[in-house]
Amino acid sequence: MNKSELIEALSQDVNIPHREAAAITNTIIDTMTEALAQGDSIEIRGFGSFVIKEYGSYEGRNPKTGEKIKVKPKKLPFFKVGKDLREQVNANK
Repeated sequence: MNKSELIEALSQDVNIPHREAAAITNTIIDTMTEALAQGDSIEIRGFGSFVIKEYGSYEGRNPKTGEKIKVKPKKLPFFKVGKDLREQVNANK
């Protein structure tokens, strides 16, 4: 499912205009993005949580030339699945 399919599903399930569903979806995504950018974590019970993981610098290699390069430290969002979602996904095997 992509963003436009999510908007369409919200529009049909709640019986609201497509424009309103798009505004709601964009607000949720923007708010979550801003929270993660500020270093906050997000927890949605039964679904999962988003946290920021910090990775230190390390020495890597350029795959084309084999030259050693220094990779800067970085922060990346990480999703940890919730118990309810994990059980529901595994039940449909």
